[in-house]
Amino acid sequence: MLRIYQNTYRRTAKKAVVYSTKVVCCNHSTLCKITMQPRRNGAGDQWEQHHNRNHEHFLLAGNQARGWTIPPHSRGYGMFVVRILKGALKLRYLVLGGAIGGGVSLSKKYEDWKEGLPDMKWLEDALPQGERWSQFSRNLIEVGSIVKNAIEIDPRLKQLGEDKMSEWRSWFDNRLDDAIEAADYQGNQIVETKEDIKSKATVAALGIPADESRKKYEKLQSQVETLQTEIMNVQIKYQKELEKMEKENRELRQQYLILKTNKKTTAKRIKKSLIDMYSEVLDELSGYDTGYTMADHLPRVVVVGDQSSGKTSVLESIAKARIFPRGSGEMMTRAPVKVTLAEGPYHVAQFRDTDREYDLTKESDLADLRREVEFRMRASVRGGKTVSNEVIAMTVKGPGLQRMVLVDLPGIISTMTVDMASDTKDSIHQMTKHYMSNPNAIILCIQDGSVDAERSNVTDLVMQCDPLGRRTIFVLTKVDLAEELADPDRIRKILSGKLFPMKALGYYAVVTGRGRKDDSIDAIRQYEEDFFKNSKLFHRRGVIMPHQVTSRNLSLAVSDRFWKMVRETIEQQADAFKATRFNLETEWKNNFPRLRESGRDELFDKAKGEILDEVVTLSQISAKKWDDTLTIKLWEKLSNYVFENVYLPAAQSDSFNTMVDIKLRQWAEQALPAKSVEAGWEALQQEFISLMERAKKAHDHDGVFDQLKAAVVDEAIRRHSWEDKAIDMLRVIQLNTLEDRFVHDKTEWDQAVKFLENSVNTKLVQTEETLSQMFGPGPWTRFAQWKSLTQDQQKRRSVKGELDKILKNDLKHLPSLSYDELTTVRKNLQRDNVEVDTDYIRQTWFPVYRKHFLQQALQRAKDCRKAYYLYTQQGSECEVSCSDVVLFWRIQQVIKVTGNALRQQVINREARRLDKEIKAVLDEFSDDEERKAHLLTGKRVQLAEELIKVRQIQEKLEEFINSLNQEK
Repeated sequence: MLRIYQNTYRRTAKKAVVYSTKVVCCNHSTLCKITMQPRRNGAGDQWEQHHNRNHEHFLLAGNQARGWTIPPHSRGYGMFVVRILKGALKLRYLVLGGAIGGGVSLSKKYEDWKEGLPDMKWLEDALPQGERWSQFSRNLIEVGSIVKNAIEIDPRLKQLGEDKMSEWRSWFDNRLDDAIEAADYQGNQIVETKEDIKSKATVAALGIPADESRKKYEKLQSQVETLQTEIMNVQIKYQKELEKMEKENRELRQQYLILKTNKKTTAKRIKKSLIDMYSEVLDELSGYDTGYTMADHLPRVVVVGDQSSGKTSVLESIAKARIFPRGSGEMMTRAPVKVTLAEGPYHVAQFRDTDREYDLTKESDLADLRREVEFRMRASVRGGKTVSNEVIAMTVKGPGLQRMVLVDLPGIISTMTVDMASDTKDSIHQMTKHYMSNPNAIILCIQDGSVDAERSNVTDLVMQCDPLGRRTIFVLTKVDLAEELADPDRIRKILSGKLFPMKALGYYAVVTGRGRKDDSIDAIRQYEEDFFKNSKLFHRRGVIMPHQVTSRNLSLAVSDRFWKMVRETIEQQADAFKATRFNLETEWKNNFPRLRESGRDELFDKAKGEILDEVVTLSQISAKKWDDTLTIKLWEKLSNYVFENVYLPAAQSDSFNTMVDIKLRQWAEQALPAKSVEAGWEALQQEFISLMERAKKAHDHDGVFDQLKAAVVDEAIRRHSWEDKAIDMLRVIQLNTLEDRFVHDKTEWDQAVKFLENSVNTKLVQTEETLSQMFGPGPWTRFAQWKSLTQDQQKRRSVKGELDKILKNDLKHLPSLSYDELTTVRKNLQRDNVEVDTDYIRQTWFPVYRKHFLQQALQRAKDCRKAYYLYTQQGSECEVSCSDVVLFWRIQQVIKVTGNALRQQVINREARRLDKEIKAVLDEFSDDEERKAHLLTGKRVQLAEELIKVRQIQEKLEEFINSLNQEK
């Protein structure tokens, strides 16, 4: 007896392929595994025979071991039953797999077979139908019962079969119980889940050992579970980070709003340092420009020296940071750089006009700062110049910094290169003298110790500005190189003030580096200290005092001298500014007693408000006012085209109305919409300018704004353009309007007649002016004004006389003269001794015929005044030709609908768009100080600017003095 635990099948069309089968013998615990190849065409039956022999062997051995005896015939019957059961079990899987896999195939085969059957409708006539078919079925059943009763089975055979079946059933039940007990006894019962069966089947199909496959499967499953867990953890982590960032964003936004709201109050609460207050005073003075004799005599440290003498490096040593760009022999300092040094907890730098702070402890911020300094220097140089007077102001704060204000100037040069401006040398000399001429400025004279003293240019300039040396501090740089190159005695003479004729308060020697761009300030200072500790030059004879060396001692000395100078002179400078303020206020009261002192910024804001008020007034203009203005502008733009390209050409043709329709449609599809938009824009511009002109006539008008307002309006109008989609919209409206060719009522007819008369009269006046210029004044004018005709005017009059004869004979003459008519006119004039050519005659004919045509058109318009009802009854066959009136009625309707559409666009869109353009222009002008100074001019503005500036400086000086006295 076998217990089958696993079968794996692969079902194909009409085939069942068995790959592996595991069986357990009934009488032993050996697990047999048979691996098979697909059986085809009856081959492969050997495995079954082999298994049967083995099975019988094991079965017999097992029974003999237990002491059982099996008769030979019973053994044959048993094997027969086993084969039947095995076939039944095999058939179960074959049927189950075939039912699923073959169901679809069977259904498809059935459909194909059904379609391939021949037409069997002919059997409907041959086979019985209805009651006849039922009777036929009953007859067949009766025949079947008769045959069954007639055939009887032998009772002995039947009894023998039943006895055998009961014996086989009993024997099979006993064998099944024995097999179960044997399996339970040996503990080899196997319980497998569906997943195990599936995995074993897969492994058996691939030919992999069971243990190895299970390990790999478990390993892969654990890896998948680990990856899923990691992915989940990462998702949870990112979700938490996202929630955290959102929360921080909300908190930062809240803090930003609070800071923005309390910005002004917070600034007032912060107490400024003493050096910051003094630096602000100097910043105000740097922008102070006046015609009055008010010089800036406030103390500051002016750093001067020859180019590449190391003055910038000295300043960096004092500031303890490499804040300036460096070059190899080229000019790097191109503008004055004002550096305010102050003590603070963090080592940072900041420009006066920005809020960004550069962390000087970070190399990246230092690089950004140097790039910004270089950019500002190059941006300050304009107009082909090499150097500039524009001051670059920055503040450097840090622990241990000495409080002072230093100004680094471009190095003095002796020879100019080809890439420099021609006035570079003189500009640098003048700039240096200007800063050193301040009687309260401290001059920090930088001398390169590695070059000969005779090559120095700066010492002569310093001696000219400070001959007694009362405010000069001499600094010898690069003494590490000088020790190797120069005579030691010569260096001692320089530092003792015995070599140069100039005098100084003190002499100092410093080392500003080893010539390496990447060295930090700490490395440079350490190198400097080590040099002076070990230098034979400064220790052999003991001539130089210790306080005369190192950058640290230099910065202390300069700071002490700076504050001493400030305390000695600040009161005097404050009194000078107070006197200047008093003089300016007195001059203002004498010239403008009823006006307050308003600077350019305040005046600009006031002008901005007035301009924007006028834009608001523009949207309040009535619809009737817009309609009248747009109608006038539209006819001004369109009238010339109507007469020259529509009316006159149509009058020359035989079919007036057809020609008019063609001309009007071409016009509406091409030029009319664009001309209409142009007319609308001119109307908008006209109304806005008229509002501005009307505001000038107000009793409270201030003429100081006129130039600024005109510039803003002109710039906004130049930038503004009509919306593009307006042209397409107008084209559709105008084409639809021109399709109407019938005047609807008497009122419109009268309006069209009046419109025609006014238009013709206007053209007639213009034509008469042209004729007056061509033919000269009339007899009365010549008599009253003592004028005479020119020779050309006399010829023109002679030609006009002949042309008038032609028009008198043919009132409906065509616009052009024929060849015969030209010949006749020329011959008639020759009899009067007047020689003219045909072109001369044609030039005279055009205005003459234009006047004749317009007079006829005016007469037709008068005839059509009362012809409306006749027109409505007879239409185009009317006795009075009124096609002119219908044409001008159509033109009038187009102007009306176009004006209405343009008015809506102006009110709804274009006025607001113009408002935006004006605001944009005002914003640009507000940031452009040069433009404001150019547009807001006059003695009133200049005097107010001077007074406001001096008042600010004087107030800051008083604030600084109070803080300075408190520090004492």
